[in-house]
Amino acid sequence: MNNTGLQQHDPFEALKYSEYRNLMLGRFFYIMGLRMMGTLVGWWVYDLTNAPIAIGIIGLSEVIPAVSLALYAGHIIDISEKRKLLLRGAVMYICCALALLFLSTPIIKTRCSNYQIAGFIFTIIFCTGIIRAFTGPIFSTIIGIIVPRNVLQNATTWNQGSWLSASVAGHVLGGILIAGIGISYTLTVISLLVFAGTCFMFQLKPKPALQVTNEKKTWESVKEGLRFVLNTKEVLGALTLDLFAVFFGGAVTMIPVYAKDILKVGAEGFGWLNGASDIGSIIITLSLTFFPLRRKQGKVLLYAVAGFGICIITFALSRSFLLSFAALLLSGILDGISMVIRGTILQLNTPSHMRGRVMSVNSMFINSSNELGQFESGVAAKLMGVVSSVVFGGTMTLLVVIGTWIKAPKLRKMEY
Repeated sequence: MNNTGLQQHDPFEALKYSEYRNLMLGRFFYIMGLRMMGTLVGWWVYDLTNAPIAIGIIGLSEVIPAVSLALYAGHIIDISEKRKLLLRGAVMYICCALALLFLSTPIIKTRCSNYQIAGFIFTIIFCTGIIRAFTGPIFSTIIGIIVPRNVLQNATTWNQGSWLSASVAGHVLGGILIAGIGISYTLTVISLLVFAGTCFMFQLKPKPALQVTNEKKTWESVKEGLRFVLNTKEVLGALTLDLFAVFFGGAVTMIPVYAKDILKVGAEGFGWLNGASDIGSIIITLSLTFFPLRRKQGKVLLYAVAGFGICIITFALSRSFLLSFAALLLSGILDGISMVIRGTILQLNTPSHMRGRVMSVNSMFINSSNELGQFESGVAAKLMGVVSSVVFGGTMTLLVVIGTWIKAPKLRKMEY
C-alpha cells in the first residue's frame, strides 16, 4: 500500500515522459523570450513617450486580436495537426522580434519621431496578439495528449512551474540586459531564445486531430466549446474570478512608472520588480509539486485571490523598494496557488477532443484579464493618478472575491 501511495504522488511522474520534457524545455525558452519582450516593450514605450497610458495601449494592442480570435483559434487547434501549428507560431514570433530589432536601429531613430516608433511597436504587438491566440492554448492542449489522465495534476503543476521559471528569468534578465547592453542587443537575445525553444518543440511527434471535427460548421464547433465552459460551473467560476481579479489587480502594469519615477531604481530595479511576482509564483508552484493541495481547493482559491488584492494595495502605497518587492513576491505566491487550482480544474474536466476550444476559452479569459487589465490600469492612472489607480485596483479585487464568495457557493465548496 505504501509503495502504491508513493507512485501515485511521485512529484517527478510527468517528467518521465520524454515528449513532455521536450515540450517543457521548448516552452521554457519560448516563454522566457516572450516575457523578456514584454518587459522590454513596456520600458521602451514609456521611455519614448513618458506617458503611463501608452503602457496601457500596449496591452490593448495585444488583447484585441488575442481575444477576438480565441474561439476561432480553438476550433482550428482541435481540427489541426498541433505540432505544425505550434512551430509556425514560434517562427512568426521570431519575425516579430526581428521587426522590433529593426525599429531600434539608428536608421529608424533618425527618421522617425518617438511617437511614430511607439506606433510601429503597437502594430507589431498587435501581430503578436494574433500569434498568441493560436499558440497559447496549444501547450495545454498537447499536455493532455502526451500524459495519461492520472498524471495530469502533476503535469499541470510542472507546466505552471516551467512557465513561471521562464517568466522570472525573462523579467529579471530583460531588465538587466536593457540596462547592460541596450534594447537592440536584448531583442537579439530574445530572438535566439525563441529559436532555441522552437528547436525543442521540433522534437515533438505530430499531434493530429483526435476526431474529425472539421465536418461541423466552424460556428457550431465554437459554440460547443463555449457551452461546455458555461455549463461546467466550477470551470466557469474559477475563470470568472481570475478574469475580474487580475483585470482590476494588475499592478505590474505600472511597474515601469514606479521603478522610474516613484522608487527611482532604474532599469535593473525595474527588472527585479517585474519578476518579483513570478518568483513568488514559482516558489509556491514547486512547493505544490511536492505537497499538492488535498482538500477545500475552492476556499483556498478565494483566500488566495483576496490576499492578492491586499498585496496590490500594499505595493501601491509603498515607497520602499524592499517592501514593494516583498508585496509583489507574496502576490505571486498567492497568484501561483490560484493558477495551479484553475489549471488542474481545466485539465481534469475537459474531454480530450475539446481541449483546443476549452483552452482557447481559458486563453480568452486570461488575455482579457491581463491585457485589458493593463489598458484599464493605464486609463485609471491617467484619470486618478498612478498610486490611486493601483489602490483602486486592489480594492476592487477584494470586492470581486466577496461577491464570488456569496454568489458562487459551488466554487467555494469545490474539491478535487
